[in-house]
Amino acid sequence: MTGFSASWLALREGADHRARNAALAHRVAGRMSDTPLLRVLDLGSGTGSNLRASAPHLGPNQEWTLVDYDPALLEEAARALTRWADDAKAIGDSLVLIKGGQTIGVSFRIADLNTELEAVLAKKPDLVTASALFDLISAPWMARFAKAVAASGADFYTVLTYDGRDEFAPAHPLDHAVIAAFATHQSRDKGFGPAAGPKAASALADAFRTAGYSVETGDSPWVLDAGDNALVQELLSGIAGAVSETGLVTLTALAEWLAFRKAAASKPGAKLVTGHTDILAFR
Repeated sequence: MTGFSASWLALREGADHRARNAALAHRVAGRMSDTPLLRVLDLGSGTGSNLRASAPHLGPNQEWTLVDYDPALLEEAARALTRWADDAKAIGDSLVLIKGGQTIGVSFRIADLNTELEAVLAKKPDLVTASALFDLISAPWMARFAKAVAASGADFYTVLTYDGRDEFAPAHPLDHAVIAAFATHQSRDKGFGPAAGPKAASALADAFRTAGYSVETGDSPWVLDAGDNALVQELLSGIAGAVSETGLVTLTALAEWLAFRKAAASKPGAKLVTGHTDILAFR
């Protein structure tokens, strides 16, 4: 899996949290409300952003297992969650957090989901969740994943799967070509086979339907303006870097596009909309 830095995850956290589909989040909370001790498995957890966004809407007693391939991100997750909590106590390699009257146990697991997926799911969580993960994943792996989640008996909830819808204001003549090239790059192998990229949300929903689940979806776009300039600058650089690797847009034209977009990003009226889809699957 392509790595992400803790600084990038911190930069995007505010936009991620406000983009979540509120109606779908409410549905998840309702489904979990009668679970006395809610066991949650968070895949590709990074620094724990998904926990910080989701846990306040769930029950009073929760146990989270944060799973990531990068031990440095899990170490930062422990620090970030300790800062976030009203009170935190370390018990061995785990944490017990108190936040807003809730008690949240957190354990951390380093795992390669290519080789350890079924083992990670063996403890049969109540809810399997993830954030901004599945556009990096192949459709065949999603089918395997949906079967493994079904075998565990868990519900599934994922947020912020990129769906290929991008809009810029003000417009530039190269916007369409750049985004098309970016979609091509997104489909490269990120460690789980050729990535589904912008088709990930529909592929994931289909995989869970095939596994016997009912599926609900909701839009969760980033809507970024001049107040999000730091995030937008990093995002534009990332898009341009990916596009440069495809050869589908000349480097001269790409440099012109990037300079225009970066200059425009901090001006009144600037807007960048990046489409995402949230998915809930249950039986």
